[in-house]
Amino acid sequence: MAGVIQMTARRTTPAALLTRLRDRSPGLAPGLLGGALAAGLGLAAFTVLVILLWISSPYPDSGPGGALHIAAALWLLAHGAELVRTDTLSGVPAPVGVPPLLLLALPVWLLHRAARDAAEGGTDGAGGEAPLVPGRTAWAGVLLGYLAVGAPAALYCAGGVLRPAWQWTVLCVPLVAGLAAGAGVWTAYGRPSGPLERVLGAALPRGVRHLVLGPYGRPGVVVRAAVAGTTVLVGGGALLLVGSLGRHGGEARRAFLRLTEGWSGWLAVLLLCVALVPNAAVWAAAYALGPGFLLGTGTLVTPSSSPPVPPLPPFPLLAAVPDAGAGATSNWAVGALPVTAGLVVGWFAGRGAASSGPAPAPARPGARTAGAAGLAAVLCAALLSVLAAFAGGPLGVATLARFGPVWWQVGAAALVWLVLVAVPTSLAVRAWRRRPPGDGAGDRRPGGGGAMTPLPGDGRDGPHPPRRPRGPASGRWSGGTPFGERDADTAPGEGDPASGARG
Repeated sequence: MAGVIQMTARRTTPAALLTRLRDRSPGLAPGLLGGALAAGLGLAAFTVLVILLWISSPYPDSGPGGALHIAAALWLLAHGAELVRTDTLSGVPAPVGVPPLLLLALPVWLLHRAARDAAEGGTDGAGGEAPLVPGRTAWAGVLLGYLAVGAPAALYCAGGVLRPAWQWTVLCVPLVAGLAAGAGVWTAYGRPSGPLERVLGAALPRGVRHLVLGPYGRPGVVVRAAVAGTTVLVGGGALLLVGSLGRHGGEARRAFLRLTEGWSGWLAVLLLCVALVPNAAVWAAAYALGPGFLLGTGTLVTPSSSPPVPPLPPFPLLAAVPDAGAGATSNWAVGALPVTAGLVVGWFAGRGAASSGPAPAPARPGARTAGAAGLAAVLCAALLSVLAAFAGGPLGVATLARFGPVWWQVGAAALVWLVLVAVPTSLAVRAWRRRPPGDGAGDRRPGGGGAMTPLPGDGRDGPHPPRRPRGPASGRWSGGTPFGERDADTAPGEGDPASGARG
């Protein structure tokens, strides 16, 4: 009898098991649920779009099952995974590897929101804000939950006309999910700079590390300059695309009307064109940088040499391909785009070299300013290379085996342009911002960016000494990082509210 009582006392209910699991890994269950919900919502959005187009089509090629297979294939293609088309006239499977970049925005946004919500932890039992969940736990939960839904979707897609290429699926889907979830966790923790500094400090050589993360190193300046340069290049490419479509408006309209019939077909073509606009903007940026882009194997379109374009399918965006004819003034005028991007990168780097904000750091020497501009150019070229790699790909075999820019050529050209323009621009901006106050700048009050003058009745002849930075008076992420560690640039007693010391 005593043994029966002891076994009954040791029996664990399912509720107790769930409570024990939640206590051991706080935040893992919400992360799993959030990741699965993000994948499910993405798949549902693509499914609704494909089903609506299938219902409105007057000549559907397949039943509802075929439409669902296409929706799953589009979801994988949005992550950068390559597909294989099996119903070709020759019987040879043809790859489809040009992912519409606009479709990537939906999975990234859903993953970012899921990871941010999982890391924030919701509310506690009293209705207040719960403490932040450890970053590794939230990130792992969202990633595992997302892949738990994505893997069955990929297996289901394997039975359709568009089948996934497994090597690209296994690589791209976890990569996109991991990066987007990591960005969401980083946002939940207030975007601290400590992890970025540690990553740069571990990855860069000693000389470059001292240049970037020395006593005056500010990696945020480099990142902002690189992002601004990339934005200018891609945004300028979009403007070039719009201008070229305007010059070839009649051809684009004829291609749009010839490609299909009926309002449902026109709507599908219009949605496809809109989804491919970011790809075309990256192609236009590659054209402005010089390497250009490929329209099939052996057909390279550049400002210096535009050979006769082979016969292409009637597609509206292809009507914006620049006209053949080397040396045309309009072709060479696109060189203003990389020059503008270099000026923007140099301006951000030079502006960051001069101190700004309530607690400015000493200005960088000229070598550090030039080094920051050069590193921003390297980072901008790397970002553009990634975009160029995603913006192109194969659309078939033989002549259709390659469409779009060559990523390494685009990166090399962007690096050359940006270094030649951004480095001298950053030095000029730094010199202009550090000019003496008497050179037409007038007297400046404290905080105006120039020499600091004493306040009336202050009793001091010199400039005010800078105040030590204070830590945040409140905040859920003060003194921490997404991975539960203290920020590298915060020592106990300096800007740490828990230490009780004042700045």
